[in-house]
Amino acid sequence: MTKKLLLSLALILGMSTATVQAAEHYTVDTKGMHAFVTFKIKHLGYSWLQGRFDKFAGEFDYDEANTANNKVSMTIDIMSLNSNHAERDKHLRSDDFFNAKKFPQATFVSTSWQDKEKGTAVLTGQFTLHGVSKEISFDVTQIGGGKDPWGGFRRGFEASTTINVADYDMKSPGGSGDVQLWIAIEGVRN
Repeated sequence: MTKKLLLSLALILGMSTATVQAAEHYTVDTKGMHAFVTFKIKHLGYSWLQGRFDKFAGEFDYDEANTANNKVSMTIDIMSLNSNHAERDKHLRSDDFFNAKKFPQATFVSTSWQDKEKGTAVLTGQFTLHGVSKEISFDVTQIGGGKDPWGGFRRGFEASTTINVADYDMKSPGGSGDVQLWIAIEGVRN
């Protein structure tokens, strides 16, 4: 091989290695349930109704050196809604509110990550709920990252935002249309 060909090959391999190593890929740990998707909405303006979604899946890429490479995608099973009250859950899943039979999933796919202060960021993306897609932004805080006791590597974040259900062609179950979402995820690096 000529020196020119060897140099070209080295550059190609070097760039490929840098590209592959840049972003770490994680799967959200739902098997060990080290992740939560929760919500809170005012009930009649007097108190809070809280709940969670028990089934969801997600993955994310994280690149500490170049956060433009960071991305997140999650899918939430609407039928897994759990507000700790079976009759209320049945009503919330009905076509009066979520219409879970027609719209069984909510999804989030990120479009940008903007660093703020150390360990915090704004994550923006398309959130689809009840068949409607809107751009929303989450305030994100990195909780930590490091080796786990099983020989793997984990990284955790929490994120919060407020949406209005009217934006998704839904009626409010509690009188106030504003719903606070809080998500805590722990990802296992692949």
